[in-house]
Amino acid sequence: MKSNPNSSFVPLATARELLRIARKGVLATLEAQGQAPFASLVAVASDADGSPLLLLSDLARHTRNIAADSRVSLLLEDAAAVDPLAEPRLSVSGRIHALEDDTLARNRFLARLPQAALYAGFPDFRLYRIEVEQGHQVAGFGRIHDLAGADLIDRDIPAELMAGEEGAVAHMNEDHAEACALYATRLLGAPEGVWRFDGFDPRGCELSCEGDVHYLPFPDRVTDAPGLRKTLVALAEQARAG
Repeated sequence: MKSNPNSSFVPLATARELLRIARKGVLATLEAQGQAPFASLVAVASDADGSPLLLLSDLARHTRNIAADSRVSLLLEDAAAVDPLAEPRLSVSGRIHALEDDTLARNRFLARLPQAALYAGFPDFRLYRIEVEQGHQVAGFGRIHDLAGADLIDRDIPAELMAGEEGAVAHMNEDHAEACALYATRLLGAPEGVWRFDGFDPRGCELSCEGDVHYLPFPDRVTDAPGLRKTLVALAEQARAG
């Protein structure tokens, strides 16, 4: 996992982080007429509350399965893990549905997976959201945890704060690229590179560099734009101070 290298393992925090940093996962849907479950590789981002977002084609087999039965499971792991069985992974299950008003969620998805812009506008592609009901985390030998969806998903998301996310992302990447790199290298121990600010939620922010994704937790929960600016400035000062 790509959290603070000096922090200890905390099951719920680790599971929430995986929901934020995962950019792909294995989606399990139920085949029609009682056939075996069907597993497929999908691109993944997270909604503001942590719920997985998937951009799916109406032509795909998994989408046809969803139309008949909305129950799904999604397996997430740390994409950078050398030995995936030695690193935390998380399965979440629940029901999936297409979003009608998806502007903010679509912006979040494309900020994290910009390559999807090549096909996101095709008429057969729609954005889906998984309503997580439960989670199952395996983090190595003897570290297995069942987690309630109500604990994994942050239901108290300030709408006004998240409405400004797209502008904040552009501002950080255009005017504060140095700070983004310092967050990753000084605070999270990541290697040098061109780090981008992918987005945030009240608990932390996501940083990426050529497919390598890190999550930087905030010292305190952020609830408004002034609080976000204050937190990002404080983290930059901390990083510069070493």
